[in-house]
Parts: sequence; structure tokens; C-alpha cells
Amino acid sequence: MMRNLMGLILLLMLTLVGCGLETKTLPEFYEGDFGHVTKIAIVDGSTGYKKTITDHVVINEFLAQIKEIKFIPQENQEARSGWRYSINLFQDGKEPFQFTLTQVNDDYYYTEPDIHPIVDDFYKNLDVQEENL
Repeated sequence: MMRNLMGLILLLMLTLVGCGLETKTLPEFYEGDFGHVTKIAIVDGSTGYKKTITDHVVINEFLAQIKEIKFIPQENQEARSGWRYSINLFQDGKEPFQFTLTQVNDDYYYTEPDIHPIVDDFYKNLDVQEENL
């Protein structure tokens, strides 16, 4: 029994080490410089509406709110469908960096502190016309 438990623990540790996921903040995922973001597009997954921000002051305020949030890998990395908000960060002439509140690249995360209320409050209070996708 003890031998099986030790084997299971070893297998779990090897699985976690093998996947190479680690806790990161958004600036660690983002290959550009947060200071050079020129546009942010946020899509509400429950309505399909999008808000686009190009005002540098508003962009910097939003990025300041989310840049220290830790994205911690979820144990379960199975594919999922749906998301609450999708966020695209644009820099002039570059492909946008896209993430959702629980997914960066193809990996799933939970956040500390929880990013959902921050993005939800920002989106709902943003004085920008919603666009229908």
C-alpha cells in the first residue's frame, strides 16, 4: 500500500514537472512591452459584444490593474469550451496577444487574485460603445 502511494506521488510529480507549466504574470507571457500596447479589445463571451480601447491612459490603467495577477496552472489541462471574457492586446504592426480569464496560449490557469471581478468591473464601467461581432 505504501509503495503504491509513493509510486503515485512520484508519477504526479513527474507529470507536473514534465508539462513545464509554471506560475506567471501576464507580462511574463506577453512577448512585447506592456508600455507599447496601442489597443485593447475585450469580448464578452456571454453576449458576443466587444469593446475596443485606444486611449493610452485607459489602456495603462487597465494593464496596471492586471499586470501583477498570478496565473497558476490548473491541474486539469483538458480542453474546455466557452469563456467569460477574451482579451486582445495590440501593438502597432504585431499580431495581437490573446488570452481569456482562464487560458493563456493553450494552457489553463486560475488566478490570484481572481481576475474575473477586475475585468468584469472594468468592462461594465468602460465608457465605450459595444460592438456586435
